[in-house]
Amino acid sequence: MHKGFLKIAAILGALSVGLGAFGAHALKGMVSDHAVATFETAVRYQFYHSFALMLTGILYASFPFKTTLWAGRSFIAGILLFSGSLYVISLMQAAVKPGYGWVGAITPLGGLCFIAGWLLLCISFFKKN
Repeated sequence: MHKGFLKIAAILGALSVGLGAFGAHALKGMVSDHAVATFETAVRYQFYHSFALMLTGILYASFPFKTTLWAGRSFIAGILLFSGSLYVISLMQAAVKPGYGWVGAITPLGGLCFIAGWLLLCISFFKKN
C-alpha cells in the first residue's frame, strides 16, 4: 500500500466535493453556462482520478513497481494540469479577467497525464513479482 497516494487521494476527493458544491451553488450565478460546464468537467475528472489514485495506492501493495508509482504520479499531475487549468479558466471568467486563454493549452497535457497513468497501471499488471 502506498499511503502517500491514499492520503492525497482522500484530500483531492474531499476537495472535489467542496468544489462541486461551489460550482453548483455559488458559481452558477456568476458566469455563463459554458463556464459552469467547464468547471463541472474539472470537478468530475478530479473526482474520477481521485478514485484512480486511491486504487493505485491500494494496488501498490500487490504491484510494487516503478510503473505503479508513476501511474499514481501521473494521476496527480493530471488532476493538477487538467482540472486545475479548467478551474482557472472558469474562475477567470467569473472575475472577468481577459488574457487567460493560454491556460487552455495546459488542459491537454493533463489529459495526456491521465492517459499515461492508466497505461502505466495496465503495464504494472503484466509485470512479474
